[in-house]
Amino acid sequence: MAESEPDWEADFAAFERLVGLSLPKAQREKVLDRLKTNRKKFTQLRDTPLDFGAEPTTFFRPVDPPEGSSSFWLSEQAVDRPAEPDGLAFLSAAEHSRLIAAREVSPVELARLYLDRLSNYGPKLKALVTLTEDLALQQASAAEDRQMRDARLGPLDGVPWGAKDLLATRGYRTTWGASPFKDQEIDIDATVVEKLEAAGAVLVGKLSLGALASGPNWFGGSTRNPWNLEQDSSGSSAGPGAATAAGLVGFSIGSETQGSITSPSNQCGVTGLRPTYGRVSRYGAMALSWTMDKLGPMCRSVEDCAAVFDAIRGEDSRDPSSVDAPFAWPPSSELEGVRIGMAVDSYDGIEEEPLKKVHEQVRETLVDLGAEIGEWTAPDLPASAIEILLSAEASASFDSLLADDKAISDLVETDKSNWPASFIAARAIPAVEYLRALRSRRPLIDAWEASLVPFDVILSPGNGSRNLSGANLTGHPALTLKCGFLEEQPVSMTFVGHLHDESGLLAAGFAYESATDWHKRHPSVDA
Repeated sequence: MAESEPDWEADFAAFERLVGLSLPKAQREKVLDRLKTNRKKFTQLRDTPLDFGAEPTTFFRPVDPPEGSSSFWLSEQAVDRPAEPDGLAFLSAAEHSRLIAAREVSPVELARLYLDRLSNYGPKLKALVTLTEDLALQQASAAEDRQMRDARLGPLDGVPWGAKDLLATRGYRTTWGASPFKDQEIDIDATVVEKLEAAGAVLVGKLSLGALASGPNWFGGSTRNPWNLEQDSSGSSAGPGAATAAGLVGFSIGSETQGSITSPSNQCGVTGLRPTYGRVSRYGAMALSWTMDKLGPMCRSVEDCAAVFDAIRGEDSRDPSSVDAPFAWPPSSELEGVRIGMAVDSYDGIEEEPLKKVHEQVRETLVDLGAEIGEWTAPDLPASAIEILLSAEASASFDSLLADDKAISDLVETDKSNWPASFIAARAIPAVEYLRALRSRRPLIDAWEASLVPFDVILSPGNGSRNLSGANLTGHPALTLKCGFLEEQPVSMTFVGHLHDESGLLAAGFAYESATDWHKRHPSVDA
């Protein structure tokens, strides 16, 4: 049956009457634009054939996790204590750990260093929501007592960290970056907060995120990029990206639904790991999209990401999507025989010669390390259409906000958020189309897994592409890290790995990082 073009104005007026809404003109135009975009996505979904046996991924688990044993210990590397406090602040978490183990630095000293830097630079970068000073000094004192008794809990014991402010933390507000929730306190600790406390890590601050986990804008302003204060730090893990890059924390925890770890990691030049969906419990984290949300570390080195991931991964009865799967570390610093697929459509789209040269040098380095390079192309399935899952699930998660005129006004006017328009437009997503998107996700996962068979990892530019978008929907893990500089700003690349193979993914990044020193460069926040 041929579709006729809607009479958008008349049909939208009927829609307003149907759902009991009356919108101001500016909001009305935004919602109309969203509806027009959604209608195109419906058409894409309807044009994609599905077997009758394709079940919707209402309980999302990309694949069952493999069985196997796990191991973790830090690699053996020498580290000297820097003479200046700034030098100490920019060390990796692994280097902090080695200095703590050698009693060359105390956890209390580290905590005070980062508390001071958060107080001094956090407002300038608009990266700090809440300083958790009392908790930090309490945790640091306990870590120092263990240090003196040679009873450390592990590699993160005594290392200060920052939490994206969508992780519930008992005794402190959890604002979700949004004006309607800026005084909210949640009387639980998120599983990730619990696990890092059990590992001895020291929480020094709650860090900014775009309002309701979208973009860099929150009720405190727009989080800045420490490499260039004229730029924002991308979103929505804007605060973790900026604070980690600027040496305000030892490491941080971000979240990703659709690029919110990879994008700020790329913008701010930090090393960010988006784990396989389900590897890290989401309990106690703000829910934006139940079948897409992931939590992961944002650090200054690949080994830091490995250490933090090892501490926070695992099954949790309070999050039914969480799983346990093996993780092994440390890896080799070579890539002999490792098969890397270059995302040719992404690299072919790079037009600037200086940027091309950066990525050509990346390829040469990988080949020198023994990697076997091939060409990889993303599966030709409508990932962008399946993204209506995010709109529908986010709207359902925050549906009650639409009845609160002040909350909507604060989100739009104060937080510069586009969510209200999206929430309203999502009400017009038919249940049939939502379920069809869920069903379409299964063949997308299967196609991605099949495309990865010839490779151990694939490699894409770090600035985002349809490859990274598709891998988000399928739940595949990704690792973003610096690979060069242009005009004094970092350039990044992103590895994507097999489901549940964070070991292989991080090993590829570790080998590259061991052969280069890009990760050791940091911005001058004072400048």
